[in-house]
Amino acid sequence: TKTISKCYVQVTGMTCASCVANIERNLRREDGIHSILVALMAGKAEVRYNPAVIHPSAIAELIRELGFGATVMENYGEGDGILELVVRGMTCASCVHKIESTLMKTNGVLYCSVALATNKAHIKYDPEIIGPRDVIQVIKDLGFTTSLVKKDRSASHLDHKQEIRQWKRSFVVSLVFCVPVMGLMIYMMVMDSQLSDAHAHHNMSNEEMEALHSSMVLEYQLLPGLSVMNFLSFLLCVPVQMFGGWHFYIQAYKALKHKTANMDVLIVLATSIAFVYSFVILLVAMAEKAKVNPVTFFDTPPMLFVFISLGRWLEHVAKGKTSEALARLISLQATEATIVTLGPDNVLLSEEQVDVELVQRGDIVKVIPGGKFPVDGRVIEGHSMVDESLITGEAMPVTKKPGNTVIAGSINQNGSLLISATHVGADTTLSQIVKLVEEAQTSKAPIQQFADKLSGYFVPSIVAVSVVTLFAWIIIGFVDFEIVEKYFLVTEVIIRFAFQASITVLCIACPCSLGLA
Repeated sequence: TKTISKCYVQVTGMTCASCVANIERNLRREDGIHSILVALMAGKAEVRYNPAVIHPSAIAELIRELGFGATVMENYGEGDGILELVVRGMTCASCVHKIESTLMKTNGVLYCSVALATNKAHIKYDPEIIGPRDVIQVIKDLGFTTSLVKKDRSASHLDHKQEIRQWKRSFVVSLVFCVPVMGLMIYMMVMDSQLSDAHAHHNMSNEEMEALHSSMVLEYQLLPGLSVMNFLSFLLCVPVQMFGGWHFYIQAYKALKHKTANMDVLIVLATSIAFVYSFVILLVAMAEKAKVNPVTFFDTPPMLFVFISLGRWLEHVAKGKTSEALARLISLQATEATIVTLGPDNVLLSEEQVDVELVQRGDIVKVIPGGKFPVDGRVIEGHSMVDESLITGEAMPVTKKPGNTVIAGSINQNGSLLISATHVGADTTLSQIVKLVEEAQTSKAPIQQFADKLSGYFVPSIVAVSVVTLFAWIIIGFVDFEIVEKYFLVTEVIIRFAFQASITVLCIACPCSLGLA
């Protein structure tokens, strides 16, 4: 018996199925090459050869002569097959021992661990020697029932519906309360400008000015120190702070718990400080029964939350779109396969329905008209038309006859086919496409990593700048009061102005392009 070795070659420059056929056809003719199998999406060829006749480097050279790039993949094993099973019918530790010891004696099983508490078995095997169906059969022969651990095929991790709903709700709540706040603010601004015009034209005294001011509806005091304007703003601000900002608070808390600062921390800081400061000022004014209504910042939080939650909502809608494409790809995969046993002259002896994960390379799979191909394979019997548009974009059905290759996920149309499985599980073209798209989504562009790194420093520095602003204006106010304006209660005005400046710094930094991008 001549020994057969196996090697893997990384092949670059293949563009379509005809490249694959070209390589396979030409290499099969060579002396010493037993069989060759090329995977287009993975870009690798698996070659079985006779080491006495040919070497892997020579095989790579043969592929290079055909016009492709080829390098031998050193110490690249096929990778052990891993099987997760649910085993029913185990009662005690001796059952566990019985299964484990029997499997470990089985040729091709490398490792096996069975947990009685969870009824699960974790098995590693060599796909060259043994397949998942053989392992399951061994366990069944011992008198236990077993089945595959069901994989989540629904791609639920790609579903952004919940986040989209959550941010949409957040946006709507903020918007409903923000519009009246903005209305009040604009009304106050218009009235203020009219007052200052009147002041400029009529040279009124400050007392008359105050009288005119307090005659405005919104400036009317419900309680000493509590004007209608401030009271309404407060009422409108509370729900936004509670419901509109709920998710921001959760995210910010999580970030701070892990000693990091993200955009949510900034947003929460700015809105909370504005809200708390305004609330405290109101309480102080009411306690002092102040005649002049204090200036509050109740308009800041609703407006900030509106813009940011709108941004988040749009972002998740966009993410949902890309993930939808991937989810649709995953849903193309067949879940079951019909495996047949053939006798001499391709006579059908038996057929059974199995889970698609249990199909092994070399199995004969029957695909009926209208059925999906569960694995990549080669037609061995039957003629049919196959719709491959989902994978290749080819609108017309493609004729398939013995010797042609078929792609998992494509749809058989009019004839029944028997195919021999060549690529199964994670090696099928469809699985490779899904894997590539997933990797593309999870990997970050270098500029994106840089932006993430920057925003890590960005938040603390903004907070620092804001604090510096606050103290700078307080110092300026006390040193040279002219700048802030001659008014009443010196300290209150200075602190209020300084505070306004520092809140502005925080708020402007919130919807920063860096964070949004």
